[in-house]
Amino acid sequence: MTEPAPLPKIRIRGLRKAFGAKQVLDGIDLDVPQGTSFVVIGGSGSGKSVLLRCILGLITPDEGIIEIDGVDVLRAPQREREERLEEIGMLFQNGALFDSLSVWENVAFALLAPTASPRLSRAQARVRANDVLAQVGLDASVGDLYPSELSGGMQKRVGLARAIADRPEILFFDEPTTGLDPIMGAVIDGLIVDCVKRMGSTAIAITHDMASAQRIGDQAAMLYRGKLVWQGPASSLMHSGNPMVDQFTHGRREGPITMELRR
Repeated sequence: MTEPAPLPKIRIRGLRKAFGAKQVLDGIDLDVPQGTSFVVIGGSGSGKSVLLRCILGLITPDEGIIEIDGVDVLRAPQREREERLEEIGMLFQNGALFDSLSVWENVAFALLAPTASPRLSRAQARVRANDVLAQVGLDASVGDLYPSELSGGMQKRVGLARAIADRPEILFFDEPTTGLDPIMGAVIDGLIVDCVKRMGSTAIAITHDMASAQRIGDQAAMLYRGKLVWQGPASSLMHSGNPMVDQFTHGRREGPITMELRR
């Protein structure tokens, strides 16, 4: 007897979202298996960020299904929806650290929230923050600094530490290497891969950086004008055989992808 296929960690069907006359997502179907590191590529305006925000519950789609562990978070009761969304940790493109909080307080922000379960004391949260900072290669003394005292690479590390502090089952990465030099970008990618593997989390990253996409991704997909035009192994991104993917990954001016320029 054939065993049923394992339930995807995230399952998306028929996802659509428009802003006025502009159709940003146009019928997205996507499965992200448990424990997979999934990369979504595409140009500016292709719908990558909107897709991420729909899954996070920050934007309500017009149509479709978004399931996490088999629960449709768009239609589930509020408490069940919140429980699923609490499984998610997020590394924002610009770090999104709170300037008025010290580094360790930023890292431990979710652990100290009134809704945290279990909620830790400040002393316990500081110990946890120190441990997570060490996991991203930062000394505990960095915890006493403020975000304005950190370099861009250090801010990214702190953002990653905050994302993994409460050991989420799902991790989202929004352009994790933007603004970093190639070496620091590779360092951040290595930390992401290490954290995902150590925790067994399912990860989704959106990026323009093809080197980063191949380093952190198991699977990849490309969006173009709100549609999923290709999906396959991240290792095939540079030789996918798909004309749109090949044009995008190699940065060619000529090809099926056209730039809409305002005159």
